[in-house]
Formats: sequence, structure tokens, C-alpha cells
Amino acid sequence: MELLYENQILRMPPGTVENIRKIHDLDKPERLDEAIKILDDWIQKQEHLVKKDFSRMYLEKTLISCKGSVEKAKKQIDRLCTMKTLNPKFFTKTNVKAELQNVLRVASLIPLPTLTDDYYRVLLVKIRSFDLTSESFMLYFQYCLILCEYIKANDYVNGFIIIYDCRELNMFDVVSKMSTVELQQFITILIEGYGARMKSIHMLTNSKAIELIINTVKQFISEKVGNRMYVQRTLEDLHKDVPKNILPVEYGGTEKSLDIMQEEMVKELSKEEYVDYVKMMFNARTEEGKRNAGKFNEEYLGMPGSFRALSVD
Repeated sequence: MELLYENQILRMPPGTVENIRKIHDLDKPERLDEAIKILDDWIQKQEHLVKKDFSRMYLEKTLISCKGSVEKAKKQIDRLCTMKTLNPKFFTKTNVKAELQNVLRVASLIPLPTLTDDYYRVLLVKIRSFDLTSESFMLYFQYCLILCEYIKANDYVNGFIIIYDCRELNMFDVVSKMSTVELQQFITILIEGYGARMKSIHMLTNSKAIELIINTVKQFISEKVGNRMYVQRTLEDLHKDVPKNILPVEYGGTEKSLDIMQEEMVKELSKEEYVDYVKMMFNARTEEGKRNAGKFNEEYLGMPGSFRALSVD
């Protein structure tokens, strides 16, 4: 699947790819070609990696998410394939319309069409309290990972700004129904597996109980990312950090409504071509019996999810 430089869902201004490459010192063709070749050659030599034919664009965007570091890109690819093997429950759904309708009534998760001036994609998450169950969280995580694959295949960004609209959410209800183990595993997949680089995370709510959620999340992320979490009490506060022209009309912006964007996104994610692509990428796993056991112990036994029970021959 090739990068779509522009479609009705995600827009990129002219020069986006070139400018982001320059930010990460990958603007010289010979430097980029060399980095991709080194990364691809390394993949071919890893007997435990099931998938060997990652596209050139996939490898390039992995390098971008790792700020041009080939060594970090190797680790990111290995970790994501390993997480798909060790935590398969996050990767069981592939068709949003057919399998995840229930979560769409609880949450909207939309990548907004317009990039910021410094090439960050804004992700808007609106969560509602009604019908919220413990199973809702896993469905939401599964939806997020389907979207992660879409963004990796069809977007080119310097990182993300995330807005969580929690104004309809009962924070105590969230805390009582959310599995912190699954939350930790999901955050690890998102950051260490998909390489999601967060410029900032904004929690839109008036509830003082939001601190319960923030303190829980901060246990599972680096101090640097934790310091980028902000509570916004009003839309006016949000507008100080996120340009209004990027936001939907319901948020004081000029973009189309959230409901219309969600309908378009669900339609896009449920296309047969894309569902097949997600199935292929979710099967990009590992055969742990072919991995060097010492290397596995060094890299993964400290990760969340009690992987020590896994037998590695």
C-alpha cells in the first residue's frame, strides 16, 4: 500500500514530506537510501521476524518516527512484531464497521484533516459515558491500532497532538472499569511499537477527578511525555494550543463536524482493500523459537504483561 499524499481524510500541504525529511537529516537521497537499505538488510537477517517485505515507505516512516536513527528503527520494528505475538488480543479486530460498531457509540477517534504548521497531526478523541463497560476499553484500543496502521500507511507527519474530550465522561466510572494492565500494554504498543511521538496531550474537562486518570497514565509513560499532558477547562483554553482552523465546528473551528468526519473515517477503514492490509500487518509477528533467547530476555522481560511465562527455545 503506497502513501496517499492527499485524500479526503488526511491532507498534507506541498513540501510536507521534504520538510519532515530535512528535520530528521534524511533529506539527502543517498543518506535516506543508505538508512533504508541498512534497515531492510537487518530485517532479512532476523530469523524470528515472520514478515520480511516491509515497503520502502513503511521503513522510511519508521525512521522518521525514530528521528532518523537506524538502531532505534530496528528496535521499533522488532518490538511491534513481538507485541503482536505476545499480546494478540489487541490485534484480533480488522474491520471497524463489521466488528467495532459498539465502540463507535462510546468514542469517536478522528485524525483531523489539516496538519499544524510544524507538521503534527491532531487526533481528536471524544468519549461518552453511556454504555461504558470494561469491554469498551479493549474495543477502543483495538480501534486505535487499526487507525495506527492507516496513519502509518497513508500519512506523513512529525508527530501527534492528542485531544481527549472528556466533558461527558464520569471519571470515577472510568477508573472503576478500566484495566490498568491492559492500559499499560496498550500505551507500550502505541509508543514503543508504533513510535507515536507526542508533542502534547490535552484533556478537555471540568472534572477534578481527571487527575486520577492522569496520575494513572503517568505511571506508564516517560517523564518527558508526562510533562506534555495538560488539562483544558474550556474551548478557549484549547484554542491557545491548537489552531481553530484545524478543529471541527463543534469545537469553535472551521472544519466539518465530528460526526461527518467519523462517518468518513469508518467508511475508509472498512474498505476491503484496507481490511486486507490490516490483516497482513497484524500478522507481521515473530516466531519466538527462532530468536536468540538471551536477546529476548534482555529486551523484553521487563515489559508489561508478564511475558516471563513465554517459553523461548
